[in-house]
Amino acid sequence: MRFIIIGHGGHSKVITDMILTNPKNKIVGYLDDHYKEIHFIKNQVHGPILWAKVLAKYYEDIKFIFAIGDNKVRQSIVQNLSIPIEYYSTITHPTATISPSVKIGYGTVVMPHAVINADAAIGNHCIINSGSVVEHDCVIDDFVHVCPHSTLTGSVQLAEGVLTGAGSTMLPKVKIGKWATIGAGATVTQNIPPYCTAVGIPAKVKSYNQKSVERGVLIDKYS
Repeated sequence: MRFIIIGHGGHSKVITDMILTNPKNKIVGYLDDHYKEIHFIKNQVHGPILWAKVLAKYYEDIKFIFAIGDNKVRQSIVQNLSIPIEYYSTITHPTATISPSVKIGYGTVVMPHAVINADAAIGNHCIINSGSVVEHDCVIDDFVHVCPHSTLTGSVQLAEGVLTGAGSTMLPKVKIGKWATIGAGATVTQNIPPYCTAVGIPAKVKSYNQKSVERGVLIDKYS
């Protein structure tokens, strides 16, 4: 399979290694907005992200994959490109353990030594990072980033855009609202509202972002 990686920073090194674990794969280019125009380096195309629209037409068998950790940036790029979702590839590292009953959406990456257990469902353009555990019956919406060594115990629900910090733990059946951030090392014992940052053991809301204030998000909906 032929890949173009969107994003050419530190995270792209990991994605590159993942893709090349399969000798049948080939990386034909990197797109990042620090490139101002299209050029070729070692027979690979390098250019700004909007060139994805052109390259999708030029390469019939091309697949795109994100190497961008920021959830909001990935969402914004997907919306701006408006490329059919089938152009985005899902990749999993060979050391990841994934139950046959798991459902994974387009554009999602499952990193080394991650574990995803029975009947979990993962949306589009997510990152299930190194050493993380997604237990049975968890539901993860689009543009979520489960950071390294995060643990989602059974039946946890993460809404769109959630970020779980490295080493955080979500106890069974907790629900975390849209675009919430869980701090590194936090333990979530109860539902967390959207558009907030929660930290500590047990995790408590530390702050809300401006979007939650503008929309008048109600905490009791998630309590």
